Amino acid sequence: MRLAASKLCTLDEAKTRIAAARAEKKSVAFANGCFDVLHVGHIRYLQAARTEGDLLLVAINGDASVRRLKGPDRPVMPEGDRALLVAGLRCVDLVVVFPDDDVARLLLELRPDVHCKGTDYTTETVPEREVVRSYGGRVAIVGDPKDHDTRALLARLRS
Repeated sequence: MRLAASKLCTLDEAKTRIAAARAEKKSVAFANGCFDVLHVGHIRYLQAARTEGDLLLVAINGDASVRRLKGPDRPVMPEGDRALLVAGLRCVDLVVVFPDDDVARLLLELRPDVHCKGTDYTTETVPEREVVRSYGGRVAIVGDPKDHDTRALLARLRS
């Protein structure tokens, strides 16, 4: 079993590892999120995303991005900790932390075969769907119903 830290990579390292996987005729699935407090919904999403390809790359929003997207009291855990927790999952092959608020740039640079989004989306509402289509990829909606969320979990913990 690969150690979690060996799954962490920069964008350039991810490109190299993806090129190696493609040379072996392997497909690449891509999932993304903040993963601020890892919960069962995240696990099910990532396990389902892994079934969409031979290799699963997970992109994690950096700390500044999480603050912009979720508010000034987030993230709860720093990006390095969040990345290592996600990398510790057996279904995850690669983890990259990115600074942007959306993954359009990463998708264009990495060109995964499948862009996996959670069930709070439909294939028509995925913000990056046109980016994925532009290079011939596809969008897959994966995971269980969106009845787990970090905001609600944090509210319960605070009360």
